[in-house]
Amino acid sequence: MPKTKILILATNGFEQSELEKPRDDLRAAGLTVHVATLDGKPIKGWDDKNWGREADADLALADVNLADYDALVLPGGQMNPDILRTRPEAVQLVKDFHSAGKPVAAVCHAPWMLIEADLVRGRNLTSYPSISTDVKNAGGKWHDKEVVIDEGLITSRNPGDLDAFVQAILSAVGHGDKANAA
Repeated sequence: MPKTKILILATNGFEQSELEKPRDDLRAAGLTVHVATLDGKPIKGWDDKNWGREADADLALADVNLADYDALVLPGGQMNPDILRTRPEAVQLVKDFHSAGKPVAAVCHAPWMLIEADLVRGRNLTSYPSISTDVKNAGGKWHDKEVVIDEGLITSRNPGDLDAFVQAILSAVGHGDKANAA
């Protein structure tokens, strides 16, 4: 059986824990996790009120092959998804994962990417509370829960929800038995 592969798409300004915890916990559960950045270079996180640590990139967005991955993870932070949603190739990747029936997991402000990809209409989601109106205006049904799963979309509110977020990703890719190992 081929090893499950997860792609994380991010750029500078990602919320530190929202990239690192899913990346590290999914790897600890035995999955292969790659980080794609716009240019394939390391990116800098945002941690509390300052720039945080760098995250290494495994590949550039242009080099992503959808067939190589089983799910897509989108970390939040205000800057990261706000930048990515202005990049047509990043939005198209989100659409492509969803169209292929592969889970797309977005935490905090990352549901902006789902909105930009026109995937929220009629769907149940959560997000950081400050973008709940954006979700509703795009036709989504917003819920104040740690994780909401609807037709391949996995959403969470904030760093405090990351354990449930990671478990939902593991379950979505058939590794629910490994959720507690993370």
